[in-house]
Amino acid sequence: MSLLKKYNFIILTFVSICFYTIFAYSLERTDFYKLLVLWIGLFGSFYFLLQNKQTSFKNWVTIAILFRLIFLFAVPNLSQDFYRFIWDGRMILEGFNPYLSLPQTFIEQNNAPILQATELYKGMGQLNGSHYTNYPPINQLCFLLAALFSKHSILGSVIIMRILIILADIGVLYFGKKLLEKLHLPVHNIFLYILNPFVIIEFTGNLHFEPVMLFFLVWSLYKLQQQKWIWAGVLLACAVSVKLIPLLFLPLFYQWFIKNDISYITGIKKLIGFYTVVLLTIAITFLPFFSIEFMTNYSNSVGLWFRNFEFNASFYYIAREVGYLFRGYNEIAIIGKMIPILTISFLLILTFFRRNISAIQLITAMLLGLSFYYFISTTMHPWYIGTLLILSVFTKYRYPLVWSFVIILSYQAYANIPWKENLWLIALEYAILYSFIIWELSIKKPTHN
Repeated sequence: MSLLKKYNFIILTFVSICFYTIFAYSLERTDFYKLLVLWIGLFGSFYFLLQNKQTSFKNWVTIAILFRLIFLFAVPNLSQDFYRFIWDGRMILEGFNPYLSLPQTFIEQNNAPILQATELYKGMGQLNGSHYTNYPPINQLCFLLAALFSKHSILGSVIIMRILIILADIGVLYFGKKLLEKLHLPVHNIFLYILNPFVIIEFTGNLHFEPVMLFFLVWSLYKLQQQKWIWAGVLLACAVSVKLIPLLFLPLFYQWFIKNDISYITGIKKLIGFYTVVLLTIAITFLPFFSIEFMTNYSNSVGLWFRNFEFNASFYYIAREVGYLFRGYNEIAIIGKMIPILTISFLLILTFFRRNISAIQLITAMLLGLSFYYFISTTMHPWYIGTLLILSVFTKYRYPLVWSFVIILSYQAYANIPWKENLWLIALEYAILYSFIIWELSIKKPTHN
């Protein structure tokens, strides 16, 4: 027993390496039970690794990078989105604006503008290929880099994108640690994100670019804590230009500037300046692609997430069933229009009626506001949780950690061909999540504000 305790770090690392290797190179997403067993095993190893208080920070960083490198040569097996990433990057490399055309149109006209077009279109699927891209400009820059260094090989493009994501996670680790130190919080909290199997699999494994957005977001929060609000604004805009979701946080900065300054007038001026920097920087990143047609296509593409798509939803599914009961059909068109209104209303409540003066209070407000949006959203893809997870590192809340574990239940939908959700498993996912949230809010003793 003492020998096991002495070498448990090595044993758990080895077990994790084996599980990650199987996950990366011999798993099909249709094999849900194998997926579930590997997921539970990896989270078990993750939990016990974090219990080893004798492990040095350097060793944890080493294995976090090692786990990611396992996926380096693997083709993503839980997501098809990377095919569209490669398509967009190669389109830009060939001089096309990816926001103005559909992959489906080129394929139907037998007019392939890029190498491996048919293979990429088949990989992304008809649903993806029939919609205009909605990935913001800095995200497109990442796709362009993959095309620049590997325009003849899909695997080569995958490797380049994976390296970018790993580097972004290292950036999250670096600035996350510095922010934790500045907030006088345990620096090892960062491993709740960096070592989390969900993060490693969904981001490094499946090539979702949340880490690039989170790198800019955490760096922005660190600069804000340093009172360098101009740089914070530029970096926050860069985060938005990777993924649009940080736009939701803009109202929450009100109290930070108004109540942390020597006077109300000075605070207002800085707040207006901050918003100007953010919006101007975003506009600059979009400028190379800008046109009226771009605005139409992009707004329509983003709007589809509210009006058409449904996946792993929570309260929306309840509202949908109520609509079926009383109206006899799916009310997504009406409910989808209400979601932005409800989200903005909740964010304004957090902005004006909740104390958001300290950095921890501000980040907590971001966590709660984004959580509310996800709880009522029509579509809740697993990788969305990454933002909640990194924000929770700087707060007392750990429900995103629980969600990162139970989110695997949503993948049962892909065990069916064509895919079909098991609403009992979705209900179980949210029952566990909401039970934990209730416990955190009403029973668990807070560790800090």
